Amino acid sequence: MRRLATPEDIDTVFTLYMHEKVVPYLGYDPMPLEDFRAIYQELLDGGSFYIFERDGRIAGFYRATRYPGRVHHVASLGTLAVDPALHGQGIALAMVTEAIDALKAAGVRRIELIVESDNAPALRFYEKLGFEREGTLRKFYKRAGAAEAIDDHMMALLVD
Repeated sequence: MRRLATPEDIDTVFTLYMHEKVVPYLGYDPMPLEDFRAIYQELLDGGSFYIFERDGRIAGFYRATRYPGRVHHVASLGTLAVDPALHGQGIALAMVTEAIDALKAAGVRRIELIVESDNAPALRFYEKLGFEREGTLRKFYKRAGAAEAIDDHMMALLVD
């Protein structure tokens, strides 16, 4: 089940965001909760940060943002993670499918996302859902402590 995130979700979202299997693939390096508060508030203020629950527990989250003006038919899907303790249980498929369905119902005809080149499971997952690679942002993503930046792949799904 999908719902908008609330201020009360911050502790669980923070713990999941900073998990060693999650944080390498999201936009910020590890940080203390106090530093994360401003980032979380920005996610809340955008009105497009969703919590995905399973059995009354936060199982994952994502952000779905529509572009304005002439590209209002396009949405960006990002800040997406599933609790590693729940991997292999179909959470990602349920969450992303629900997100796609909600975006389609709202009139979105193109859904974009960015995947790190070293995240092979995510690349396979999105390709199975019909997303196609449209380009590469070379040396775009650099993690703290990494010697070099890695490539990011732009992917998109065209929907009816």
